Amino acid sequence: MAEVERETMEYDVVIVGAGPAGLSAAIRLKQLDADCNVVVLEKGSEVGAHILSGAVLDPVGLDALMPDWRDKGAPVKVKVKEDNFYMLGEAGKIRVPNFPMPPLMSNHGNYIVSMANVCRWMAEQAEELGVEIFPGMACSELVYGENGEIKGVVAGEFGISPDGTKGDSYEPGMELHGKYVFLSEGVRGSLSKQVIAKYELDVGKEPQKYGLGMKEIWEIDPAKHKEGTVTHTMGWPLNSNAGGGSFIYHIENNQVYVGFVVHLGYKNPHVFPYMEFQRFKHHPMVAELLKGGKRVAYGARAITEGGFQSMPKMVAPGVALLGCSVGMVNVPRIKGNHNAMLSGKAAAEAAHEAIKSGRSGDELTSYEAEVRDGKIGKDLEKVRNVKPLWSKYGLMTSLVVGGFDMWTNTFGFSLMGTLKHGKTDAEATEKANKHKKIDYPKPDGKLSFDRLTNVAFSFTNHDENQPAHLKLKDPSVPVRVNLPEYAGPSARYCPAGVYEFVEEAGKDPRFVINFQNCVHCKTCDIKDPTQNIVWTTPQGGDGPNYPNM
Repeated sequence: MAEVERETMEYDVVIVGAGPAGLSAAIRLKQLDADCNVVVLEKGSEVGAHILSGAVLDPVGLDALMPDWRDKGAPVKVKVKEDNFYMLGEAGKIRVPNFPMPPLMSNHGNYIVSMANVCRWMAEQAEELGVEIFPGMACSELVYGENGEIKGVVAGEFGISPDGTKGDSYEPGMELHGKYVFLSEGVRGSLSKQVIAKYELDVGKEPQKYGLGMKEIWEIDPAKHKEGTVTHTMGWPLNSNAGGGSFIYHIENNQVYVGFVVHLGYKNPHVFPYMEFQRFKHHPMVAELLKGGKRVAYGARAITEGGFQSMPKMVAPGVALLGCSVGMVNVPRIKGNHNAMLSGKAAAEAAHEAIKSGRSGDELTSYEAEVRDGKIGKDLEKVRNVKPLWSKYGLMTSLVVGGFDMWTNTFGFSLMGTLKHGKTDAEATEKANKHKKIDYPKPDGKLSFDRLTNVAFSFTNHDENQPAHLKLKDPSVPVRVNLPEYAGPSARYCPAGVYEFVEEAGKDPRFVINFQNCVHCKTCDIKDPTQNIVWTTPQGGDGPNYPNM
């Protein structure tokens, strides 16, 4: 495409992504200096549209950012009242008592929240402080300065035709420049990937690991609803096929968040994460809870699981990576929003000091030091060995040995040091001929649903008159390599039915990408065994539109 002329806008700090990390950074910048010129760019149609509802929130991040959040009416109301943990068999369950668990695993003082609504509320707080927030503005390119530093992004480019040419309604977008750029895109962000690769920020670090989280919101029989109840499970139906587990959170209004996580380091390419989730809901404990209820929303997203040893360097000239762009999820706690908020606050404080001293476009080294040596680093360092133990030795070893390691880390030491992850999730995928196919039961349409039906409940939408945002490095690889060697795993690991292999009598197989179904989970970019699929940002406003619930 020929060189495009664009208008430019100048800011002190440009923030990509209106999640908890980006909004925390914006709020803190304005708290420190009301005259600081801050913009937040969000690819979703509105703030919260791409935030998959339902989480247990540790309020430590909110406490640090806005100690008066309760007085300000934050949608953080439902305290955890009951905390349950079960090991499941196909027809039964065993409750694991809470007392042997390390103190960090307790949910006492935490809240069940809709993170979409929390982010919408945070956006209101930011705008009251004077932050400019532009939803529907996807950031498609980085803008570099004369010395190789990142000085901005391109946002709001629309109207490119499916063949890559400029259509009649083409809009070139704008360049938004800042003294510093914060990337808070969430997991596996496309710009963050470019920054990590260009500046080799992951050199000397363990490979990042991921899980696929799928979630449904259900309205259930009021007689079965227990507001404030948190339940986690492990075991069936995954068993030895993959690591992972489930969560069921009872929120307000007779609603429950039903979620299922599959670790993407599984070996067997026949594993079908979405169908494992659907099968889970037929366990007697879950089926009884959901019977008579109705599903009202569905969504999916990847989760960073590598932890402390997988966090890349977080800064490069002019840019800082925040929250899940780095990977700050505490895996055994299934919590990362508190660390995302703390990272945004820390990045803002580092940028404020730099700008006050007349700097711009350099590395915010004080931000990285605060993350690694402060509350975030201490939170993640204590649990750093749980994920590699689980990946290498299975569930029971991770529970026993990992639990022991978390206990010793509570007292400031570990007998195991820091374990390594080894392979990426893509590299962990083995050839199909080493594994048996898995027979999954057909969804019944009451408790379990086919993918396309469920995708409709994510309210996802993509303008089809644009290039597919899911790119193939080599278009021949899916049929030539992935289908014969790995049994076409993209047809299964995608939780939205984007990819399919079409086989017709007398014709060669065809690989079809239904990009309009994409819920932006990034699993394909992570798990494809040949790393041939690249997730890029579609035009602004496209993707899921998770409900305001």
